[in-house]
Amino acid sequence: MEKHLYVAQRLTAIVLAPLVLIHLVLILYAIEGGLSAGEILGRTRGHLGWAAFYSLFVITAALHAPIGLRNVIVEWTRLPRRWIDALAVTLGCVLLVLGLRAVVAIY
Repeated sequence: MEKHLYVAQRLTAIVLAPLVLIHLVLILYAIEGGLSAGEILGRTRGHLGWAAFYSLFVITAALHAPIGLRNVIVEWTRLPRRWIDALAVTLGCVLLVLGLRAVVAIY
């Protein structure tokens, strides 16, 4: 299982890297242009491309973050592995649900 999680963490990092860069560039563009939240939503609402982009972002982050947190907790605590795994899965599910709710809200 550890090997699979290691590979999953690296693969999600490969996907996340360009998504994060694009997201940061978009934030800088919006700030420089003085766009309001309403104007940003006006540009993204109903646009399938943005919904797909942020859905991929959310799904990938919901996989990547819990794996990393799981590794840190394993190294820093003596909690039973099954508790740590349950915590990681719960975090992943929470991130996925909240993130996809946000995507639905902007779509």
